[in-house]
Amino acid sequence: MTRSAVRRGSGSTWPEAAARGIVTAVRSGVAHRLGLSVAALALTLVLGIVYLVFGVFHLDPLDRKMLVRVHFELSGGILPDRDVTLRGVPVGQVVSVDPTGNGVVAVAAIDSDVRIPEGSAVRVAGLSLAGEQYLDFRPSTDDGPYLMDGAEISVSDTSTPVPLSTLMHDLDGMLAQIDPGQLETVVDELGVGPEGPRKLADLIDGGTYLISVLDSVLPQTVSLLHTSRTVLGTLAEAGPGLQAMSNDVSGLLQGVESMDGGFRTFVDRSPATLGALDTLFADNSPTMVQLLGNLATVAQMAHLRVPALQEFFFPADRDGSTLEGIGTAFRDGGVWAFVNIYPRYSCDYDLPRRPPSLPDFPEPYLYTYCTDEDPSILVRGARNAPRPAEEEDAAGPPPGVDPQRQSDATPVGPQSIPLEHAGPGPEWLAPR
Repeated sequence: MTRSAVRRGSGSTWPEAAARGIVTAVRSGVAHRLGLSVAALALTLVLGIVYLVFGVFHLDPLDRKMLVRVHFELSGGILPDRDVTLRGVPVGQVVSVDPTGNGVVAVAAIDSDVRIPEGSAVRVAGLSLAGEQYLDFRPSTDDGPYLMDGAEISVSDTSTPVPLSTLMHDLDGMLAQIDPGQLETVVDELGVGPEGPRKLADLIDGGTYLISVLDSVLPQTVSLLHTSRTVLGTLAEAGPGLQAMSNDVSGLLQGVESMDGGFRTFVDRSPATLGALDTLFADNSPTMVQLLGNLATVAQMAHLRVPALQEFFFPADRDGSTLEGIGTAFRDGGVWAFVNIYPRYSCDYDLPRRPPSLPDFPEPYLYTYCTDEDPSILVRGARNAPRPAEEEDAAGPPPGVDPQRQSDATPVGPQSIPLEHAGPGPEWLAPR
């Protein structure tokens, strides 16, 4: 072997080996080109199917779905295989749409890793006027609890778009209410000056703002309309009564108008009357508290004696009233009375007797009860008078009181007249 041959053998280490491998592979590929073509076509088919399944149809065999049943009154145009979105972001698809007894139910397959709060509003929305409806969840909060597999969403939480037929019908009704003559006048007025288009734009902007504000308070507006309908219906039903009340009020006001002179006189004289009343209170201010206390006592006693007063004026346990007896006594120009010449047994009240010639004006005794329980003594006396239920056994003085107790002394005020002793001297008062 020559030196040049050895040099070539030692310099052809890995480049020549790589070249020989490539040449050999190319020769083998050329020899088996039909099989390689079939394998390339099969690989392309597999890659295309994988792209369609995972890239276009978004199918993931490892992804679990949860099924949610959404109830609607109307379908709103929603169909199976339509997208389900959460605030516009796709999270699933509609599996089926089936009719029920009172509407339709759409079964939505939603990605299990999506967290949708319960009570979220669900609506059927459209991408355009041409349709392309989808199911959109619009939760008002991000807090739980969240929808689970098999959850049911009621009709009260769902809404559908207004059908085009209904929209056209309402639009036709609105246009029917527009007077062409008035509309023509508005157009003519807008075209009078250069400010017309700007004013029309301001008008449209204001209307748009008003509609947007009303849309933000739609539930409150609907509630107001329902409540107003109830109120107006009630007013309509009460129309005859209101008319009668109006007539009565008219008659009342006419009567008031006829008494205008007397009312004015009353108003003119009221200051003097109120001034006199104020003077009365001012003059009796030192004894006013005691006077009011006495009046309260009198009112309480009168309240407790209502049954007796009732029997006095309108008897129920006897024939004839006291007023009738007085009326029969005063008749025919004289006073008629029956007098018994024989003295009858009378009651001794067991109270100290004072000489009638002693003019010292004593205070009366509070407990003037007859100690004799014989009913024949005081047939018409206080012992036999009707009493309240709580005083049926109070025919005598209360227990534990002084039977000789007298009433409080008469209050002395600035207008009181002192009563001095006007009888005979002490030497005449002593018993002989």
